[in-house]
Amino acid sequence: MTQAITSYPKEKINILFLENISDKAVQRFKQSGYENVKKLAGALGEEELMHEIKDVHLLGIRSKTKITPRVLEAAKKLQAIGCFCIGVNQVNLKEATTHGVAVFNAPYSNTRSVAELVIGAAIMLIRRIPDKNNAAHKGIWLKEAKGSFELRGKTLGIIGYGNIGSQLSVLAEALGMKVLFYDVETKLPLGNANSCKSIKEVVSLSDVISLHVPETAQTKNLINKSVLRNFKKGSILINYARGEVVDLQALANCLAAGDLGGAAIDVYPWEPEKNGDKFETPLQGLPNVILTPHIGGSTEEAQQNIGEDVSIKLFNYLEKGITFGSHTVPALSLPPVEGAHRILHIHNNVPGVLSAINTELSKNNINIVGQYLKTNEEIGYVVLDVDKKLSNKALELIRDVKETIKVRMLY
Repeated sequence: MTQAITSYPKEKINILFLENISDKAVQRFKQSGYENVKKLAGALGEEELMHEIKDVHLLGIRSKTKITPRVLEAAKKLQAIGCFCIGVNQVNLKEATTHGVAVFNAPYSNTRSVAELVIGAAIMLIRRIPDKNNAAHKGIWLKEAKGSFELRGKTLGIIGYGNIGSQLSVLAEALGMKVLFYDVETKLPLGNANSCKSIKEVVSLSDVISLHVPETAQTKNLINKSVLRNFKKGSILINYARGEVVDLQALANCLAAGDLGGAAIDVYPWEPEKNGDKFETPLQGLPNVILTPHIGGSTEEAQQNIGEDVSIKLFNYLEKGITFGSHTVPALSLPPVEGAHRILHIHNNVPGVLSAINTELSKNNINIVGQYLKTNEEIGYVVLDVDKKLSNKALELIRDVKETIKVRMLY
């Protein structure tokens, strides 16, 4: 069986990649015959993006570009958005769903990069390397063992035992650490890790606490003045998750008072738009603190993995109609069918749409070779394999069905 390809001429497909996305993504599409691939180094503001996106079919972004309702309204031809990062909070998912735009990301591609950096930061902090490094730069020789410890035998507390948290758990155990964790959902422990019943239990027993939770209304200021009081004295806090999770002023107060032994922070409630912009945080100037500019997942390997992962998802949706990994369009994956043309139909999820499609096709004697439907709360996704001779007529009829959002002839 020959592999099905999109029936839409490749030279008419416009692809826009922003924020210096990995060349892996560009190469995948160009090698498959898609020549209209535009890559820009930076993010675009709302007005600029509204202008650029008018004739774009596939959009690739990272974390700085905001996909607002106005942007989606201007994107009349947009089929899918690829978020070349872990999160999708920069996209208005509700509006993207309403417009029938598939949204993909790469939730697992930089887990190793983040986990390794957390271990590195923990070693640096527990040895008080930031203080010794700062002294050496000032010409002060600070050779002493006081306040410096090994990670071996210490307890790591992980809050959020997902992809990164669980991988960190394995790395920490390999270094001889004891691992405790807390997650809102029941998670199977890896190795000898032990689950705790509360955040308070984790932080009160741990020497190093690492955060790996999403940014939600429930996690905003998750680590606040009240929670910090329960931390083991002299312990270390590492946040490589999301900026809103920690009350930085409360953390700064604890560090200044000597209640905590150190901190490593990579994400902040407010972050500069571009390199070179001024950056301020209450943690600046405090002892034994490592501040990094949101680089937890920024390695060459991670960017290549993300570029490959997301571009494959975009490519599979464009050419095969596969929606696995989408946060908006329901997940379907189907093999191509010989002797038929395939039509993709996205519609508002209300009763009677599938019946209306079948009625219209039946009235016009159009044979349905295969039909698949998957829905979520907002929309439905139908894949129809119809008789080749009548597929153009079928496309016209389905496009006119009430509640239709998007229709596309795949092949």
